[in-house]
Amino acid sequence: MLSNQKLQNSLNEIKDICHMESALYSARGKLAAFTDGMNLPDEMEAVVVEFAESLAEKQVFQDNHLYKIMVDGEPELILVCKITEEQMIVCAQMAVCQIRNLVVSMAEQFDRNSFMQNILLGNMLVVDIYGKAKRHHIQEVPRVVFVIDTGSKNNDVALEMVKNLSDIRARDFVTCVDQHSVVLVKDVSNVKEDEMEERLQKIAESLSDNLHMEAMIRVRIGYGNVVTQLPEITESYQEARMALEVGRVFYAKYDTISYGKLGIGRLIYQLPMSLCEMFIKEVFGNKIPDILEDEEAMSTINKFFENNLNISETARQLYVHRNTLVYRLERIEKAIGLDIRTFDDAMTFRIAVMVIAHMKDQNYGAQ
Repeated sequence: MLSNQKLQNSLNEIKDICHMESALYSARGKLAAFTDGMNLPDEMEAVVVEFAESLAEKQVFQDNHLYKIMVDGEPELILVCKITEEQMIVCAQMAVCQIRNLVVSMAEQFDRNSFMQNILLGNMLVVDIYGKAKRHHIQEVPRVVFVIDTGSKNNDVALEMVKNLSDIRARDFVTCVDQHSVVLVKDVSNVKEDEMEERLQKIAESLSDNLHMEAMIRVRIGYGNVVTQLPEITESYQEARMALEVGRVFYAKYDTISYGKLGIGRLIYQLPMSLCEMFIKEVFGNKIPDILEDEEAMSTINKFFENNLNISETARQLYVHRNTLVYRLERIEKAIGLDIRTFDDAMTFRIAVMVIAHMKDQNYGAQ
């Protein structure tokens, strides 16, 4: 729960202030940290274990004074101080308080983190959520869940970096629930409703940019809808996960994706394979046109759709003559059996391409 390095740093700081040599043991007698000038006798481990099991609050062994660091009524650590002057006893007692506060603080932080992980995964009953939230002083405020997919690379680095971002507030939670993603539960109570979507997009983009620029980690970020109650955080988390999955299949060119902007992609992603296959056969027959693998043709089609089926504007952006584009569209019509210059056929083709992408993602090949 509390790293040995943090304990070592605390002992070193105490020595710098009080000039007192000291060491820290676990209640089972395992040495956790010690200052450079601390000479520990061979039998100290046995002495620590015996002291931890006794009812005494402190004990003297040779020149060493032993103190119990109690957490929830149980000895968590044993502080051993080399006392050479009487005033050092006060320093030792202050050291006990400092280390106990550090241990308790880290324990509370760990418990809060574990609490939020259980909410995200839906592992808690509603009555337990509110009971533990009150104990941890966690209030109900508008929150949004962001899932940062690191692709299993540098997940620990990404976690620490997100925790240290300037935009992270006291009521935010940064945690992990698996080995390839970081979860940010963001308090958005200070964001106006009419500015919410724009603000969430900026938060996602800022996370992506910071991780890429500072840690050289390419990430994809999905986020759910705003929720106001603690049990609903599970839903926002599931929405963020779905945004990542659907975005990976249908909107791969975007690094950030909102559940609220998945559109028809969310619907197609939930279709059973039998319906997908039936639809593709209705549109293309028994064989998917080869032109769907032609990058130039698909680039032309996508640009045509981006410009709302406007031939003149599309030709201008593609740097081709209008008649050249018309010829390309006619060739595409012959290949796919649809005239994408009309709204109905364009919509049918767009949906068909997304359905095929979904089938490929599910390793369900349409012939």
